[in-house]
Amino acid sequence: MSVITAGTLSVNRTTPSQHKTLPEPANDPRQAKAPFWPLRRRPKCAPAGQRIYAIGDIHGRADLLAELLKQIEEEERHRPGRPTVLFLGDYVDRGVHSRQVIDLILSLSPARFGLRFLRGNHEAAMLSFLTSPETGARWLGLGGTETLYSYGVSGVPRSPSPEDLVRLSRALATALPPAHLRFLEDLEAFVRLGDYLFVHAGLRPGRPLARQTEEDMLEIREPFLRSRGRWPYVVVHGHSPVPVAVKQGGRIALDTGAYATGRLSAVILEAESVRFLATGGTGEAAKTRALRRA
Repeated sequence: MSVITAGTLSVNRTTPSQHKTLPEPANDPRQAKAPFWPLRRRPKCAPAGQRIYAIGDIHGRADLLAELLKQIEEEERHRPGRPTVLFLGDYVDRGVHSRQVIDLILSLSPARFGLRFLRGNHEAAMLSFLTSPETGARWLGLGGTETLYSYGVSGVPRSPSPEDLVRLSRALATALPPAHLRFLEDLEAFVRLGDYLFVHAGLRPGRPLARQTEEDMLEIREPFLRSRGRWPYVVVHGHSPVPVAVKQGGRIALDTGAYATGRLSAVILEAESVRFLATGGTGEAAKTRALRRA
């Protein structure tokens, strides 16, 4: 054997005949490696013992809301406990019975259901119009004219002037019942229950929940819808219309364009189970119109 020394590096060289063969490991079952099983992600769950009904965008369709609530009542007929009914926002605009929608919601019994109400971008626009009439042109374009009509406010010009907007804002403030105003002002931005996060529109990818903005939670579309990142919860949202309610990756989409399609959708979350309810629709043509206008 020769030793080559270079500076502080010493390398031992041996001839092939001098290589030693290591003994085979003993056949000891205690030394056998455990089989490898791929890790499985824990299924997302609703809180233990809770049933949650989350309802998508209503947009002035009191008739569809009444029909969907009957379906929920039928689901609950022989079930124990008190379920949570959660609304994802956009109660008003586009349909002509916005006032009736809020009346129906306010008639629900808190003793029968746990009730949670989220704010949609349409409620935010309506409240803005009440305090800042100059924002009214945008709201009227979103379907606010139909909401004014439901509260008995008429005479909305096709192209309202600033003076028209002030007049209409004051008329709405006079016609709006105090209970309706409190309802609109008390709406929540988001709710988290178990492994589900409920929000009107979605979340900005790459930002923790504490750094999300209200504007994004009410209005975001493509940055959220295209995201392939994983959230620590399933995001249940409305705002961006789909033909039918769907669970897709880490989100559940519930806006099915009710005001034009006749389909108002809800999801039922219980333990690991995910099921859907919906009212009847009115055909593909109406669905297409809804998706284009939303």
